Amino acid sequence: MGTLDGKVALVTGAARGQGRSHAIRLAEEGADLILVDVCQDVSTTDYRGARPEDLAETAKHIEKAGRTVVAHECDVRDLAGLTEAVADGVKQLGRLDVVVANAGIFSSAPVHELTEHQWNEMIDVNLSGVWKTVRATVPTLIEQGDGGSIILISSTGGTLGFPNVAHYVAAKHGVIGLVRSMANELGAHRIRCNAVQPTSVLTDMIDHEAMYRLFRPDLESPTHEDFREACEAGMNLLPIPWLEPRDVSAAVAWLASDEARYVTGIALPIDAGAITKM
Repeated sequence: MGTLDGKVALVTGAARGQGRSHAIRLAEEGADLILVDVCQDVSTTDYRGARPEDLAETAKHIEKAGRTVVAHECDVRDLAGLTEAVADGVKQLGRLDVVVANAGIFSSAPVHELTEHQWNEMIDVNLSGVWKTVRATVPTLIEQGDGGSIILISSTGGTLGFPNVAHYVAAKHGVIGLVRSMANELGAHRIRCNAVQPTSVLTDMIDHEAMYRLFRPDLESPTHEDFREACEAGMNLLPIPWLEPRDVSAAVAWLASDEARYVTGIALPIDAGAITKM
């Protein structure tokens, strides 16, 4: 018996990283999955985007867990595409109970050096894309009349003002505001709306040379190990450099389940004490 037996969950950004981890954990708890990912590079980022084969690999993990999966290559900036993906998933799987708006990007520059394109793409993916995921799914949750759980992936950057990532911080602050308003609007429908705020999580989004340089600007060619040491020294209260995706997925699975049936409107730090430290 899993905590999500008989339920259907949608996860955006599901091809790899946190999204894959969340999808697998929800499947292990008994949910069938609708997976969404753009499966291509995003122009303002410094790391390789997911690929269709990554999304297919996530789907294989879901099937290995004994659950049914519907996967769509879709950009969260495309409301019409998202709406079609949700409709197809609901048609094939019968319903929708859990929404995990996970898709996001990362880039960096001092605020006065950000290009308009960098700013717009960050807000479009990390904030507007979250709203579009909500817009594409909430009508189904309301129509079903059985409540539901919506989980938005924010960041410690949704509370803290990290330097050189003002566009990212602005978007993640926006996600926290969005979830609080949603909780007030949707509570009457028994739809719970919460956010999680992870500290750094070791995925492709942070494990690359541009991020190493951001954390170690004093070094000409910083390495992964240099990055690790900087994170461990400066980020968290607990003596760790970062989380593993599964650490965040445990919180997502709890918020998705009836074990959190009276939890709504919160921003849950999964941060090894980072917000308290800062």
